[in-house]
Amino acid sequence: MIFWVLIIGLVIYGVLLLLTNSFAKKEDPALQVLKERFARGEISEEEFHQKKSVLSQTR
Repeated sequence: MIFWVLIIGLVIYGVLLLLTNSFAKKEDPALQVLKERFARGEISEEEFHQKKSVLSQTR
């Protein structure tokens, strides 16, 4: 009996773990590219903030 309770508990835990990972908030790919461009020095801080503002308004 305890064996089956443990098995069912593990299955429920696994399903919940999968659901929370799949619905976790993921960062916007456009924002990630913007951060990378800023880190490489391709855009200035002012441009970064302007573009980030535009991205946040469109989403």
